[in-house]
Amino acid sequence: MGHRVLVVDDDPTVSDVVRRYLEQDGCEVRLAADGAAGLAAVAADRPDLVVLDLMLPGVDGIEVCRQLRRRLPHLPIVMLTALGEEPDRVLGLEVGADDYVTKPFSPRELALRVRSVLRRAAADSGPAVITDGDLAVDVGRRTATLGGVPLSLTVREFDLLAFLAGSPGRAWSRTDLLRRVWGWEFGDQSTVTVHVRRLREKIERDPAEPRRIHTVWGVGYRYETVSA
Repeated sequence: MGHRVLVVDDDPTVSDVVRRYLEQDGCEVRLAADGAAGLAAVAADRPDLVVLDLMLPGVDGIEVCRQLRRRLPHLPIVMLTALGEEPDRVLGLEVGADDYVTKPFSPRELALRVRSVLRRAAADSGPAVITDGDLAVDVGRRTATLGGVPLSLTVREFDLLAFLAGSPGRAWSRTDLLRRVWGWEFGDQSTVTVHVRRLREKIERDPAEPRRIHTVWGVGYRYETVSA
């Protein structure tokens, strides 16, 4: 049996197309037509990934994502957003979506994005542990702790942290990070900005004055190690 994917979208045509493409990729797909039904479906039988429409009747996609992140911080979420809704798309990333696809979209592109997120969520890169002062990133187990306390990171947040912490002192452009962490050859660079902001909130003592993830103006970001 393949990965179990829940598609939450109130448009039956979109849901049916997404379901058929994901099933062709070997996924087992369930559908939910609104936010409340989506939350109930996750509670009843946790999927491996959720494809979540931003614009839903009743409980909208932002609130569904927010609630899922509180309950299941590691559950991969791919959000569907309408063209031109950049503020809402950024908000979706800020509340914890791992990836997004803009409508109208290629079903094949969505299937590839789903596969990429699932692959990264299940990746085992060996036993390496990156230690930086009170921060420990276990790449093999895909866990991170700060001061011995487990960090609640999404799939992409962990990927980004492991990548940056694994190459301290080097400046990476947002384009580089999209390519190396997300696997995108092109995309909205605000995706990186939002994830860096969320990471800073979780690993920095003062996110406004970061000690680890530094902004390199005109370039992107650089990770600097700190003393224990």
